[in-house]
Amino acid sequence: RPRRNNHGHVKTVNSCMKRKRKQTEGQEEGEEMQTDQESKPEAQTSTTTSNNEQSNRKIHKVIIIGSGPAGLTAALYTARANLNPVVLRGDVPGGQLTTTTIVENYPGFYKEAEEGQEAVAGIDGPKLMEDMEKQAAHFGTTMVNATVEKIIPPTQGATPEDSFFTLQLHPLSSGDHTLYTRTLIVATGARPRMLGLPSEQKYWNLGVSSCATCDGYFFRRKEVCVIGGGDSAMEEALYLTRHCPKVHIIHRRDEFRASRIMAERAKKNDRINFVLNSTVEEIVGADPPDPEKGIQVTGIRLKNVKSGEVTVLPLQGVFLGIGHVPNTDFLKGVSDLDENGYAITEHDSTTTKVPGLFVCGDARDHVYRQAITAAGTGCMAAIEAERWLETAGV
Repeated sequence: RPRRNNHGHVKTVNSCMKRKRKQTEGQEEGEEMQTDQESKPEAQTSTTTSNNEQSNRKIHKVIIIGSGPAGLTAALYTARANLNPVVLRGDVPGGQLTTTTIVENYPGFYKEAEEGQEAVAGIDGPKLMEDMEKQAAHFGTTMVNATVEKIIPPTQGATPEDSFFTLQLHPLSSGDHTLYTRTLIVATGARPRMLGLPSEQKYWNLGVSSCATCDGYFFRRKEVCVIGGGDSAMEEALYLTRHCPKVHIIHRRDEFRASRIMAERAKKNDRINFVLNSTVEEIVGADPPDPEKGIQVTGIRLKNVKSGEVTVLPLQGVFLGIGHVPNTDFLKGVSDLDENGYAITEHDSTTTKVPGLFVCGDARDHVYRQAITAAGTGCMAAIEAERWLETAGV
């Protein structure tokens, strides 16, 4: 049979047969028969080499796309299960929380008041994500600075041994540009839909926000506005009335896309004022803004789309209520997405229609969109991936 040298190459024994043929001329006929038999492994060399190439391909058990609360929670759980996960950190390592300041609604962080200082009931968003990443890495997670361009799912009907995902990474990603994995956890989150104004970025987290539940408390006793006309805008505005004396809803039309019940609730609330047929031309405030002084917004410049009149509305907070965009473009054609691009999973699960593919966090959640709920579904995805690997026996 073929033997392998130290480099793994197939080496036949034909040369040995030739030497034997010279030693014993009377065994020529028998040697020819042996030589014919030796030719069979020679013909199988290409197949053996192909199998060898496949065995040399490193197939991970778990790869996680995304490094926000969902992705890092999934990494923590799979790492502690000895699955050696790999996290592809993406364009924004740490996710949306790295763009925030203090996070007060993630449990477990409280610091007693010290002399001359107030108690701190929260943690800085970037610090929270830094600690989550360090914790996942401590248990064996490998962090890779990479983004995914394309996913090739396993071949339908493939055996568990031959079933794996192929990930093609962006050319500027570090390390290998093609990775393979038995299971794939997608935790790429969602990004807020923006107005596209330069001043929007200028005052981001200095008076401009996309999450009333997250940041509304910081605007207590201040006048704010919500931009949008759908259910998201109505929900944001109604929540803000718990903290703010006046909430303006800015909408470019005189009719709402919101459901009738949500629009009626907003109209019945005395703290909500409607500014219709108007668009935001600019967000105004301290120039240049000073992050050390907190909220820097002082108002918004509005334009009436019917009359063309431009006015300035004084206020301190601007909330975007025009929806979110899930970061799931690379899943198109791979798994089912709803009309807004959110991944469709089974009820109370992160499982998709593709065996071994799990989606967690805001990439599947258009209702809650909180760090704590994202982390919870990250835990679900990790446990479901572990069970899938155990059932598949790989």
